[in-house]
Amino acid sequence: MAQAKKSFPQQKSELHPRNLHRSRYDFPQLIESCPELAPFVSPNQYNDLSVDFSDPQAVKMLNKALLKHFYGIQYWDIPKDYLCPPIPGRADYIHYLADLLSANNSGQIPTGNAVHVLDIGVGANCIYPIIGRQSYGWKFIGSDIHAASVKSAQFIVEANPNLKKGIQIRLQKASKNIFKGLIKPTDRFDLTLCNPPFHASEDEANATATQKIRKLGKPIDRTKVVLNFGGQKNELWCDGGEQRFVCQMVQESIEFAEQCLWFTTLVSKKTTLPMLLSTLRKSGVVEVKTIKMTQGQKESRFVAWTFLDSKQQQAWKNARWAAA
Repeated sequence: MAQAKKSFPQQKSELHPRNLHRSRYDFPQLIESCPELAPFVSPNQYNDLSVDFSDPQAVKMLNKALLKHFYGIQYWDIPKDYLCPPIPGRADYIHYLADLLSANNSGQIPTGNAVHVLDIGVGANCIYPIIGRQSYGWKFIGSDIHAASVKSAQFIVEANPNLKKGIQIRLQKASKNIFKGLIKPTDRFDLTLCNPPFHASEDEANATATQKIRKLGKPIDRTKVVLNFGGQKNELWCDGGEQRFVCQMVQESIEFAEQCLWFTTLVSKKTTLPMLLSTLRKSGVVEVKTIKMTQGQKESRFVAWTFLDSKQQQAWKNARWAAA
């Protein structure tokens, strides 16, 4: 008997309203923009065009096509086995950050070079600066502790004329630090963003990868777990995991309280929130916001905090966004 056709919604209504990826992937259009994608596209069990999401090469080529089609990125590549993030979810974080700034600007999203953003852990893929620059014209500094990631991200920027004037890549030389040694005395950031290492160990990361592969209905080779979205150690796990990392971020942000309007970080685990919010209360922040996001069946959120009171926030806006 033929496989019954599965019904899919035409719109991913859970994504942010400005997210360009709310519609299902139009593979013929994507292939027209990026012919290299064609060999990876075929009908799935429901006779819908798709790619094998358990194949890292297919996922990377899909990202390349999406970036070319929607964001005008002519060159994009990453080294083998480096993190290849799903773009729709990354775009959601950027659009919700734009909403966060609009609340300080009478409901209008400040755009252009007046808005400066720091991406902690830019990775080899440079995804957040690409989406933010191409969506809102913001200026970005992307930082990373891994020299190979910095080199890759810098190459992407240099290879795309529409990125060169808007994105700078910095190496964080002190791998145990987050903001310290990275933020210069003259820097002012309207936002910081971060997708922190999720896991506390390699075993934990591999267990999650195995679960993903099982959900995709693929055989599991226990001698080598292949992450469908890739990832190096510093991209996927760190000692103490997400909770330790974000709490350290809060502690370090105190030193730069007057140099940034909103510090933010993704928080993947609900169990991280109590300790993070407790750390924030003790750090002297003036305002904290938790913004929920949903992609498919996955619910995530980011936490934003500021040390500036309402008058200081207004002065910040007047000084920086008058022409934005």
